[in-house]
Amino acid sequence: MDDLLLTLAVPAVVLAGGVYAVCDCRRQRQRPPSPYTRRAAELAAHDALHRAEAVVDGAYAALGSLYADPAAPYPAGAGPTVSGGAGASRDRAPSRPAPVRRP
Repeated sequence: MDDLLLTLAVPAVVLAGGVYAVCDCRRQRQRPPSPYTRRAAELAAHDALHRAEAVVDGAYAALGSLYADPAAPYPAGAGPTVSGGAGASRDRAPSRPAPVRRP
């Protein structure tokens, strides 16, 4: 008899949990959240944003000397190279096919 009660208690608990979840979801939909909680969430988001900006600014202040100044122009002929190498083509046309190797 004890095994039968335990066996029936598990589905009853699962069913009760499901009914509670449905009722709780409906209750939350009927009542919108308090404006105080919404304002608190906005303030927390702004606070997190300001903290993230402070972290980024601190990192840039510490490591900014490692990067080139983006406003400074490149010296003549020292622009960034996309493809280097003697055999790189200058135009946008497709490259020649490689020669066939025969053993």
